Amino acid sequence: MGAFLNKPETKKYNETGEGNGLRYGVASMQGWRVEMEDAHHAQLTLNGTLSDWSYFAVFDGHAGARVSAHCADNLLECILQTDEFRREDIAEAIRAGFLDLDKKMRELPELSNGEEKSGSTAVCAFVSPKQIYIANCGDSRAVLARNGVPIFATRDHKPELPSEKSRIVQAGGSVMIQRVNGSLAVSRALGDYEYKKVVNRGPCEQLVSPEPEVSVHERNEVEDEFLVLACDGVWDVMSNEALCAYIHSLLQLTDDLVAVTNQVIDTCLYKGSKDNMSIVLVVFPSAPKPNAEAQRADRELDETLRQRLTGCYHSLLHACSHKHRDRQRTDNIDRQNGCRKESSDARA
Repeated sequence: MGAFLNKPETKKYNETGEGNGLRYGVASMQGWRVEMEDAHHAQLTLNGTLSDWSYFAVFDGHAGARVSAHCADNLLECILQTDEFRREDIAEAIRAGFLDLDKKMRELPELSNGEEKSGSTAVCAFVSPKQIYIANCGDSRAVLARNGVPIFATRDHKPELPSEKSRIVQAGGSVMIQRVNGSLAVSRALGDYEYKKVVNRGPCEQLVSPEPEVSVHERNEVEDEFLVLACDGVWDVMSNEALCAYIHSLLQLTDDLVAVTNQVIDTCLYKGSKDNMSIVLVVFPSAPKPNAEAQRADRELDETLRQRLTGCYHSLLHACSHKHRDRQRTDNIDRQNGCRKESSDARA
């Protein structure tokens, strides 16, 4: 949803950090959209006894930025304050935190009176010394890569999925043109309260559900390379496999995560993404390191491309020059023929 600019807004927001054996980089760009509705949260150390835990999240707003901004500011605290988290049932704590945030946010004046109708997808990850907890609600996506290959990806919550469509229909809605009631392109989201008004049905049984899918992964210190969290402005133009391979290759050229994430965003814009674009890249100790061989190959590729472009440029100039000379010859012939005709007419 949302209108487009005449030209993309290409200014980027960047953030980077290092701690707990992790490095992370953030890049986001408004792109062609008239408003930047994405938000994110990156926190390398949590408070108290969780100082060796890290938290990362991306939120993709729609119909405005109010809900995505509120979620970025408050989701982590909602999860940490649950009874489930205190009992160290982390997966259930994440689920409860999402539902609690959605319930509390509904009470905000501009949302409760219906003036504000925005919503947001959410994808987040807790990285502990031993596990990675990943949760998503909507179509922002997280992908975990080992050896340059995605070994896990979250599932996009789209209305046409059989389980999602069943819930929507049972709540009295419909799926048209792959959208909830022909309008909303995701079947799970935070906010979007106009789709959460069905009486006698729980919060997870509405047309649009705030319930996340949560998965737990044991960390592999030898093979884990990086974790990507990004909005659909990235995934719309790059597959899981293509993005993981691309990041794997970029990490062999530089350890500057701002440069890496900026390159990803620029590539997505070049490939035709018309949405806001945000990426959080979390790099583990076993990720590729810059190496001379990869850098040399990259320089050679740049030189090859430069030579080919130069050749194409000169060929184009040559062709244009020939075309210009041909046009001159044609004009001269036309003028000569015209002069002959005038002379012939005069003699007649």
